[in-house]
Order: sequence, then C-alpha cells, then structure tokens
Amino acid sequence: MKIELIDTKKFDVKENLTVKFITPERLKKAKFKKTLQKAGFSAEQDTIYGMHGKSLLFCGIENHDTQNLKTAAAAIAKAVKGLAYKSLSIEVNEKSIRPVIEGFILGGYEFNNYKSKPKSSKVKKLYLTCEDVKALTQAFEEAVVVSEATCYTRDIVNTAPDDMHPETLAKLAKKLARNNNLKCNVLNEKALKKERCEAMLAVGRASRHGSKLIHLAYKPKNAKKRVALVGKGLTYDSGGLSLKPATSMVTMKMDKAGACAVLGIIKAVSELKLDVEVHAFVGAVENMIGGDAYKPDDVLVSRKGDTIEVRNTDAEGRLVLADVLDYAQDKVKNPDYLFDFATLTGACMVALGQYTTGVMGHSNRLRHDISKAASKAGELTASLPFNKHLKKQLKSEIADICNISNKPYGGAITAGLFLDNFIKDENKEKWLHFDIAGSAYTESPWDVNVHGATGAGVRFMTQFLQSLK
Repeated sequence: MKIELIDTKKFDVKENLTVKFITPERLKKAKFKKTLQKAGFSAEQDTIYGMHGKSLLFCGIENHDTQNLKTAAAAIAKAVKGLAYKSLSIEVNEKSIRPVIEGFILGGYEFNNYKSKPKSSKVKKLYLTCEDVKALTQAFEEAVVVSEATCYTRDIVNTAPDDMHPETLAKLAKKLARNNNLKCNVLNEKALKKERCEAMLAVGRASRHGSKLIHLAYKPKNAKKRVALVGKGLTYDSGGLSLKPATSMVTMKMDKAGACAVLGIIKAVSELKLDVEVHAFVGAVENMIGGDAYKPDDVLVSRKGDTIEVRNTDAEGRLVLADVLDYAQDKVKNPDYLFDFATLTGACMVALGQYTTGVMGHSNRLRHDISKAASKAGELTASLPFNKHLKKQLKSEIADICNISNKPYGGAITAGLFLDNFIKDENKEKWLHFDIAGSAYTESPWDVNVHGATGAGVRFMTQFLQSLK
C-alpha cells in the first residue's frame, strides 16, 4: 500500500474511507453519538466501528499518547484488509504522523512469500491529510524509511532456512550494498581460515552451506561518529550434537534475527543519510549435525587466541560472535560505539519476558541513553547487570573459558560475560550487548507486531544513531 502526505484543502478522492480516532470522552459529544452507542461502540482502545453509509471508520483510543496512536493505527491496518474501498484517509499532525505511519506499516505487515494464493487488499493507498505538508515532510519520510527497514528485517528473518542460508544471506547483503551505495566485503571459509576464525568455523562445520563473514560499510563525508554493529547470523540452529527438542527447533529460522537487524539498521541509516559512519558485521553460519559436527568436549581456539571448552553445542551463537567481535574491532579501530545483536539465550526471556530486549554492558550512561532511545522508538529494553560472581561460572579446568556456565542460573548474563571476554579493554565502555531472543520473534501478535519476526532493534538503534551529535 502506498502512503501519501497531502494538503487537507486539496484532498478530494472518491471511493475513500475516512478514519477517525475517537476517545471515550470525545464520544460523548460526537456527531454520530447515538448511532455509535446503539452499535455498542464505546471507544475502547483499538476497537473499530465502520459506518459505511457515511464512508467513515471510527477507531477507539484511550488518549492521543504516541503508543496508543501506534496500536490504533495497527488495528486499522488489520481491519481494512477485507474492505472494498480503494483508499483510506487519516488526518495527522506533528505529534501523530510518526506513530500513525509506524503503526500502519508495521501492524499491516504480512509475509505471504510461501502462500500459493495470497489474498490482496483492495485498499491500495493511504492518504495522510494535514494543514501544512512542508512542516511534516521530514517526519513523514523518516517514519516511512524506518518502518520499511523494520519490515525488510522481518522479511529476512521470516524466510525459510532452506532459502536463507549463509550463501543467500551474503547475496542479499551484496544486493543491499549495490542499492544503497554501501561497501561490501564477504569472507568465505578459506578467508575465515586465514583470519583464524576457528570458533566460528567449528559451528558451521557440519552444514552443507559454507559459513560467511559479511562486512557492510556506510561512510558519509564528515561523519560525526563511527559505530560498529555485529549480528549473530545463525540461519538455522538445530542445536548441533546437543540437539534441541523437536518443538524447540520450530522457529529456529529466527536465530539469524541479530544479523537481520544490523542489515536493517544500516539500510535505514544510509537512506536517512545520517552523518554517522556505520559498519555492519554478520557472522552467517548454519549449526547442523553430521559426521563433521563439532562436539561437546572439543576445545576451540578463537580468533583472539583464547581457548574455549565446548560443553554444549547449542551455545553456538556466542562462539560465532567471539570471532566476529574480534574481527570487527580490528577492522574498525577505536569506534565510538560497538553494539552486538543476538537471539542468544532463552534465559533472557525467563528474566524479562518475551517482549523485552536485554541490554548488557559496562557503561551505565550508555545503557541509559539506549533506554531513552528505545522508549522514544516504542521498543522495550531492560538492563541485566554484570557481576564478578557470575563471571566465575564460566571458568574451565582445561581451557581459558567455557562456552556455558557451570550453574543453571543467570544464563543471559553469563552469555553476555562470555562475549565481554572478547571485547578489547579500550572498547569496554563503548560496547553493549543486546539479547533479542524474546523480542525478535512472536507467534502471538502484540503491539504493532504480527505473527513472525518483529524487526527488534531496528527502530531503537536508528533512533539512537539519529540522536548522535
């Protein structure tokens, strides 16, 4: 569906459905108050009533808070899919334009690539009417870019693992680089061997798809900051020889969501033309079983040179990230910020629930700044604290570090502490780890998220990068 910003005075479109947001308080004085009340419409948040004889659609909203506007717009996007109108119109202002666009695009998202007969909506256009187009143009364009980058991320995550494996993910990154004028370098297994990425190579050893390390770079003139983003790209995770239960393997196409998020972020940044140099690194690997699979009891040598005792092959994402983080820090010397995104632990969901991204790192100030950006962007984040006692649980008797904790508690934090081992001292205060295991994928719609990938991380990180000065 196309979205157009248009002057209210110039708007005159036939076969159009006009959408009205209405609060319970406003309902008491509404023009069609009696008709709405007879229909049982009380203007509760996200409830819908169509008065099609008047070509009107009413949507209840508790108040005009940003989040309420966003979820109301998402409810409208879902409700109009079966209607026969050619277009919709919604009146917007400076406060409502962003949440309306995000709610409509994200809430109306569908992934129909594998349906033989997908249903198409007859509504082809959304008109956003306003009194001053020029004043709202920038907000309009930014909201569309960020929302579409989020949907781009969702599309990649939702793609089946037989279609989105390390080789095809690398091809997709190259296509993004061509379309958005980015620099792109892809390391194949031979190059990874030369780079001593033995931990990453071990994880992908049993797959028929060769592992790839992807590096995309956006380098504007006079960049104010340099940022390195690292994404876990497990295009599928069977758990390896420490095999997951059958039910847990379903949805494991989402284990590449961290990689997809950094691709979506650099897409948004390049299209917004931000004055921030951004490097996106992706470790694209498939964790499978076979005669060549890596094993519990193996000792791997990381790119950094530290040895890692493997006690569980399903704790594979941190092995991949260990090498990619080390590589990224060598390629981007002295970054202003270093962030990694990963669907790393089920323990993060136990701690925070399925809606919230876990944030870990050493800098209280940086965690606070990210929290502000996330709140403004409409994503949920919460900090999980590092401590020296949990770090001791990663001790190995035969190697420098173990890939899992020796106790079943604090799993999200010990995974973050494992990654911390591979962060150079000069980057400790610049680094944050985002565990998106819960927030990246859902099988039950919530907020502006429909079934499947959510695009977690794209909105709040873009918001944070926009705030840099």
